[in-house]
Amino acid sequence: MSEVKEGRPRQRERTRQAIVRAAAELLDQGLHPSAGEIAAAAGVSRRTLYLHFTTVEHLLADAALEAARELVEPEFEPADDPAERLEALVRAMQRNSGATEELGRIIIRHTLDAAPGDGSRPRRGYRRIEWLERALEPARSGLAAKDFERLVSALTLLVGWEAMIVLRDLRGLTPRQAEDVSAWAADALLAATRRAR
Repeated sequence: MSEVKEGRPRQRERTRQAIVRAAAELLDQGLHPSAGEIAAAAGVSRRTLYLHFTTVEHLLADAALEAARELVEPEFEPADDPAERLEALVRAMQRNSGATEELGRIIIRHTLDAAPGDGSRPRRGYRRIEWLERALEPARSGLAAKDFERLVSALTLLVGWEAMIVLRDLRGLTPRQAEDVSAWAADALLAATRRAR
């Protein structure tokens, strides 16, 4: 009996991942797929899809962000220097944000009114924090814990769809200019934090 119980969560996770992969592949083809199209591509029913995701937007958010892993993570992990790692991460994230900006705007609209801890809405930002912490890992031992946490918090303002939208809409920057500004600001924050030790 315990093997059955242990197997169910693994099966649920495999099913969820299959749905996310199918959605990511459809997004990669330039489509904005419906629940039915995603379910068909994943080989599951619409009912199964909705057991894992409350809305199509929730699923598309996860799919877009999961697909970003393949674009973002290889960019910063090979370097040892925290400043190099951070710049590579920021540039990879901003390039990806620019490429998926329209989807980002939809997801932001969908999640703005979600109450903290509301599991019915897509959870945003956790990958961003994870990537920032990993990129900055070589600098962690040289910073006080509170300074490291404050740096990560400040950097979350500079990357992702929100930063891209602000720089594009309020400042009228091109995607490349927005990427450059985000990279410059991230480097300045890291340098200031390291100087203040």
